[in-house]
Amino acid sequence: MTKRPGRGTAGPPPGRGRGSDGAGRPGTKGSAARRPARGGMGPSQRKEAPRKETPRKKPPRWEAARDDAGSAGTPTKKPGPKKPAQKPGQKSGQKAPPKPAQKKAPAKAAPAKSRAGATAQHAHTATRPPRTGSGGGPRGPRPGGGSGRRPPPRPPRTRVPFHRRDPLKRLNVGLLVVAFVLSLFAGRLVQLQTIESGKYSEQAMRQRLQKIELPAIRGDITDAQGHPLAMTVEARAIYADPSLIKADKRQSIVNALAPTLGLNPSTLMRQLSKPDTRFVYLAHGVRPDQARLITSWNFLGIGTLPEYRREYPNDSLAAGVIGFVNDAGKGAAGLESSMNDVLAGRAGWQRVEISPEGQHIPMGEDQRRPSEPGRGVRLTLQRDLQFKAQQAIEKQVKATKAKSGSVIVMDPRTGRLLAMASAPGFDPNDYAESDGDLWGSPLVQEAYEPGSTGKVVTAAAVMEHGGVTPHTPYTVPDRIRKYDVLFKDSHNHATERLTFAGVLATSSNVGTIMASESIGSQRLYQTLRDFGFGRKTGLPLPGETPGLLKPPAQWSGTDRYPIAFGQTVSVNAVQMASVYATIANGGVRVEPTLVDGTVGEDDRFTAAPEPKRTQVISARTARQISDMLEGVTTEEGTAPKAQIPGYRVAGKTGTAENVNPRTGGYDGGGYTASFAGFAPADDPQLVVQVVLQDPKRGSHYGGDAAAPVFKDVMSFALQSQKVPPTGSRPPTVQIHARD
Repeated sequence: MTKRPGRGTAGPPPGRGRGSDGAGRPGTKGSAARRPARGGMGPSQRKEAPRKETPRKKPPRWEAARDDAGSAGTPTKKPGPKKPAQKPGQKSGQKAPPKPAQKKAPAKAAPAKSRAGATAQHAHTATRPPRTGSGGGPRGPRPGGGSGRRPPPRPPRTRVPFHRRDPLKRLNVGLLVVAFVLSLFAGRLVQLQTIESGKYSEQAMRQRLQKIELPAIRGDITDAQGHPLAMTVEARAIYADPSLIKADKRQSIVNALAPTLGLNPSTLMRQLSKPDTRFVYLAHGVRPDQARLITSWNFLGIGTLPEYRREYPNDSLAAGVIGFVNDAGKGAAGLESSMNDVLAGRAGWQRVEISPEGQHIPMGEDQRRPSEPGRGVRLTLQRDLQFKAQQAIEKQVKATKAKSGSVIVMDPRTGRLLAMASAPGFDPNDYAESDGDLWGSPLVQEAYEPGSTGKVVTAAAVMEHGGVTPHTPYTVPDRIRKYDVLFKDSHNHATERLTFAGVLATSSNVGTIMASESIGSQRLYQTLRDFGFGRKTGLPLPGETPGLLKPPAQWSGTDRYPIAFGQTVSVNAVQMASVYATIANGGVRVEPTLVDGTVGEDDRFTAAPEPKRTQVISARTARQISDMLEGVTTEEGTAPKAQIPGYRVAGKTGTAENVNPRTGGYDGGGYTASFAGFAPADDPQLVVQVVLQDPKRGSHYGGDAAAPVFKDVMSFALQSQKVPPTGSRPPTVQIHARD
C-alpha cells in the first residue's frame, strides 16, 4: 500500500486548478484528464509516471476530525500561478496522453460554469472533510476571486462497528452466571422435595385437611304404644371459615346471622375473627328453611352442613322426665342426659381436603369413619294418661297457688310407671326461655317429709312385728309429751277411744306414737328401709335423691316418735308411690320401672331386665292395711273427696309441716299436702300419688288439696285401662273401739 501523501504548506486547496489569474477555473486541454495536484509536491513526485492508486478506506471519524483540527490551525499561503506538470519524455508544448478513466461513484452533476474544476473538487471532497478556518467554523469563500459557491454535500458515511472484547468470552461468562442461578434454584428444589419434603408436605396437608364430624342419628323416645315423645329430624349446622372472611365484611355478616340464629353479636364477631382458623361452628340444629335463607345470602366463608335436630312433638308433656338436648347435641336433662350414651350412638368423622376457596377437592385425601345411629328408648309412660295427669296437676297448682306439684300413676303388679307429671314445667323445644330450676325432675330430685302418708309403714311394722291388729284399742288424746317434747294431732279434739284402724283412718299422730311403742327403733328403721326409704329407686333419671333416713344410732331420744308419723324423714314422690304399690301388691315390692326397653336400627325391640321383687310384709298384713285404708275415704275418714263412684278406693292423706330454712324449725315453713291410694281396693291395678308443695289458697290439708286431683286422675286411668268395677261390697271398718 502506498504511503499517504502529506500536505504541503504552500500548495493550493485540494481539488481546485489554478489559472493565470489565481481563480479556480479549468486549465489546459490536457489538464482536464490530469490528476489534481496536491500542494507541497516535489519535483520528483511530479515526474513520476501515472499509476493507478489503490482505493483506501475512509478514515474513521476521529481521524477525520483530527485532520480537520490540524488543518484548521495551519496558515495557508496564497497560491501563485503554476504551470502544468510535464511528464518525463514529453516535449515542451506537447499534450499529455489521456489518463485512463477511473471508475468512481456517481456524483451529483456540477454546475455548467466549470465542469472540469467541479469534477476535481468533488473528487477531493469525497475523501476529505471540508476545511475550516481558524475559528473552527466552515470555511467561507476564498478571498481574491472565485464564484463563492459551496461544495456539493458529501454522501452519508458508513458507520464503522465498535469492536469489543472477544464474544466467546462474553458468552462463557453469561453461561456461568446462568448456571450459577440455576444451581441456586436446583439446590432449593432439592431442599424442598427431598431434605425437608416431609415437613412441608405435613404442613400443607394440615392446611388442606379439615375434619368434619358426621353426627349419628339420635334414637327416638316413645311412650309404651310407640308414640314419639322425642324425635330426631333433619337440620343444618352453620359454620364459618374465618380465613376467607374479609375484615370489612364481618360486621355485615354478624348483623345478618345474629338475629336469624338468635346468637350473641359479640360472641359471633369473635368467632368470625379467629386467626389461623379454617373451620368453626356457629350454630347447630338450624331448621332447613333457615339454612336455605342463610345460604341465599352468599356470604363468602359461611356454609352449612347436614345434621339432625331434636324435636319434642308434645311440647311440655313429660318434659321433667324426658329432658332435652342442648345446642351442642348433648343430653342436658332427664332421660336425654342419663341415657345419652344409648340414645346418641357414636358420631363418625370425615377428613377431606379443602381448597383455599373452601371447596372440597374431589380427588384429594378422604378418610372416613361412619357414624353409628343411637338406639331408641321405649318408656312405660302412656301419652294420654300422661297428658291427663299433667293437665290435672297444672290446674290444681294454679288454683291453690302452690309452689309445685306432681302426679304419679303406677301399676303395682309390674312396677311400671304409667304417668309422671309435674308442674310448673317447661317446653324442651325452647328450653332456653324457661327457668333453669325447672329443667330437672322434681319427682325424684325433690325430697319432702311424707307426713301422714308415711304412717302406713309404721302400721305395717307394728302389725307384722308388734302384735297390733286393726281392732287393737287406744285411748287417744289430742297431744302427748315424750320427754321434753310435746306432740299434737293436726286438730284439737277430746280424748277418743279408737281402734288402730280408727287411728289410721283419722290420721292421729298421738295414736300412731302409742302404737309404735310396741316395736323398737331398729325394727321401725328396718321396715322403712325395706319399703325403700333412704335408698334410690334406680330410675334412669339424673339427680335423684335417696331421701333422708338416719340409722337409729344417730337418732336423738325423741326422733323415733316423729319418724313414726312421717316427720324427720324425707322421701321423693316415686319412693312414696312405691310404698303404696307394695301394699296394693300383697306386700311384694316391685322396683319402679320407667324404661320398657330399647329399639335398634332394624326396629328390633330389646326388653329391659325384669325389675327386682321383694316380699316386704305378708299378704295378710297387706290385706288388712288395705281394708283399713278404705276407711280413710269414707265420710268418717280424712279423704271422702277421693271416692270414685262404682269403685272401691283405698288411700291415705298427708299434711306435713315443712322446715323453714331461715329458722331451721317448722314454724312458717308451710305445708306439703299429699294423697296416695289405689283402686280397685279389692283388686288393685293402679296407684296414684299426688303431692302439692306449699299450697297457699284454700285448705292446705291433703284431703282437701290433693284428694280431688287423685280422684280426677284415677277415674281417667281406670277408664283408659279399661278396669271395670269389681262390684264387691267394701268391708266395714271399725273406727271407734268398743269397751
